[in-house]
Amino acid sequence: MSIVASFMVPHPPMIVPAVGKGSEAEITATTHAYEQVADEIAALKPETIIISSPHSVMYADYFHISPGKGAKGSFRQFRAPEVSFSETYDTELVSQLENLARTEGLPAGTLGERDPSLDHGTMVPLYFIRQKYSEGKIVRIGLSGLPLTDHYRLGRLVREAAERLGRRAVYVASGDLSHKLQSYGPYGYAEEGPQYDRRIMDVCGRAAFGELFGFSESFCEKAAECGHRSFVIMAGVWDGIRVKATALSHEDVTGVGYGICSFYPEGPDESRHFLDLYLAEQEQMLTAQKDAADAYVRLARSTVESFVIHRKIPKLPKDLPAELLHTKAGAFVSIHEHGRLRGCIGTFLPTAGCLGEEIIQNAVSACSRDPRFDPVTKDELKYLEINVDVLSAPEPIDSPAQLDVRKYGVIVTAGSRRGLLLPDLDGVDTVEQQIDIARRKAGIGKQEKISLQRFEVVRHK
Repeated sequence: MSIVASFMVPHPPMIVPAVGKGSEAEITATTHAYEQVADEIAALKPETIIISSPHSVMYADYFHISPGKGAKGSFRQFRAPEVSFSETYDTELVSQLENLARTEGLPAGTLGERDPSLDHGTMVPLYFIRQKYSEGKIVRIGLSGLPLTDHYRLGRLVREAAERLGRRAVYVASGDLSHKLQSYGPYGYAEEGPQYDRRIMDVCGRAAFGELFGFSESFCEKAAECGHRSFVIMAGVWDGIRVKATALSHEDVTGVGYGICSFYPEGPDESRHFLDLYLAEQEQMLTAQKDAADAYVRLARSTVESFVIHRKIPKLPKDLPAELLHTKAGAFVSIHEHGRLRGCIGTFLPTAGCLGEEIIQNAVSACSRDPRFDPVTKDELKYLEINVDVLSAPEPIDSPAQLDVRKYGVIVTAGSRRGLLLPDLDGVDTVEQQIDIARRKAGIGKQEKISLQRFEVVRHK
């Protein structure tokens, strides 16, 4: 086993005395647990320390692995330039990981370096480790906006790369927990904050890594968590391995959660291939949804499948319900994959001869022309969740008080710019949020005068 241990750690700069200047005394339990982690790493004598950091280079659709022979960094931005680092990268392991990612079709590599300096998500762990252990090269990995499933896949490749080289390595998953634990904290309070911390410490304390996929994107966003994707990469490192987990500490006195756990391998365990289990569950669930879908969603799905597989736009079936053949309405087709939006295109007024044609044209656009995403591929089809929203005619309103985020969608207009947001969206809880998002979609500034329209939808799943 090349990966001999992994550690889940936070990265508050204040924990470094030169930065905290006494405030580090607020989190002494975290400091003591960090020192234990450093002692354990020193005892393991790894050749390589692999660190995933939320504050390294991050892209929406690509995992950045730091290139070059090494990097330097300091806590200068935190007014402690005297605390500095000069680290050597394990270029051989980086190259092996990059090659494996290319072979597996996972978007990860050394392209797109913006700032070679070490980030504080990397330096805080190194601050403790280097006090006890000066040997070992490092590999630094950034997170991405890709699904949690891809983060887990990256972890599996990290272990495979280390095994192919026979590299003795430890994995350090750097990441704070929720940033919304206390009303007096810098980010305020949200009820999801303490919920996230309790759940993540429970899950990681049991090494129940399959449950990491159950943290929805909306829940994580409301909790303002920092390290979840980092922890998922670490979980992938232990795919198919029985793990001894120990929760060493958890603190939330600053309004930000700091959790530390250690993980050691105990041997192969075929019941712990968590990604395979998750994907099988998803495929089974989505197959059941597909079988139960109504005519609107079946039309959208068959259109997506036809276009992705054959690059053909299907003709309008003749056996559709009458309302799809003889009525006109605006419609949105939304595509999700593993809980994340994968494409959404629609029209708020009818543009086609009938509602069926409206759905067909928007399904093609949602799977292939949404500028926010790459086109859907054949391999993704079995994991897609597809919804169709049929819109009522928009009506002008005089005030936001006439909106209800669960019942009405909104159209915000300023001159020729127009932004639309559907109702009852996960993560959109207030009218203010709804209007703000619609403004931003249209590039309308907060101070610009706007007119509002509302509409209702019938959602088909």
